[in-house]
Amino acid sequence: MGRAFEFRKGRKMKRWAAMSKAFTRLSRDITMAVKENGPDPEANLRLKMLIQNSKAANMPKDNIVRAIKKATDKNTANYKVVNFEGYAPHGIAVLVETATDNNTRTVANVRSYFNKTNGNLATTGSVEFLFEHKCLFKIAKGDINDESLEELEFELIDAGCEEIGIDEEEIIIYGEFSAFGDIHSKLEELNHEIISSEFEWVPMDLKELNEDEMADVDKLLEKLEEDEDVQYVFHNMA
Repeated sequence: MGRAFEFRKGRKMKRWAAMSKAFTRLSRDITMAVKENGPDPEANLRLKMLIQNSKAANMPKDNIVRAIKKATDKNTANYKVVNFEGYAPHGIAVLVETATDNNTRTVANVRSYFNKTNGNLATTGSVEFLFEHKCLFKIAKGDINDESLEELEFELIDAGCEEIGIDEEEIIIYGEFSAFGDIHSKLEELNHEIISSEFEWVPMDLKELNEDEMADVDKLLEKLEEDEDVQYVFHNMA
């Protein structure tokens, strides 16, 4: 497996295991997707993706329905996606994706987290060049073996697949950010069950730290991931 899989294996996802945080994040994403492109999943690919992800996270159906209906409520805040870039201690690059209805509040909070942990909130473009924006799909393994995995990869190459492999009981597929729609369509055409899909910022190089240095970086990551406006956090710490 290649660099994207190394990144996924090493990425600290334990904090997203908190179900309430995951459901809040998915609900907000669903509401934003409906506001942007309507409530029909067949006409709104991002909404379709988020519904799949919600089911994979065992999010109750009622929560999904409420998030969709919330988009039509005049009292629902208009959230917008705002990305932040900066450096954690020991030169670790950090990308933060937020969804906020109050940019002033979010900027102040994110800046304070960096400052309090001896990090540095940087300007746009200062960190992004160290990452590649990828789309990721998880599909059911089923009866796929090593031979049929190669056949699947061959089928998906023209759609933009760059990397494919087996992660526990799932097949993980990586492609360029712009290839999301083509890969999604090809998987449906091949009748593969899409468990979930998402976008990731994959670091081009991972930086090794010792345990004490990693603990310093984790202080920042914890503060960021606990913030209600923060959706995703990416970094290049090995």
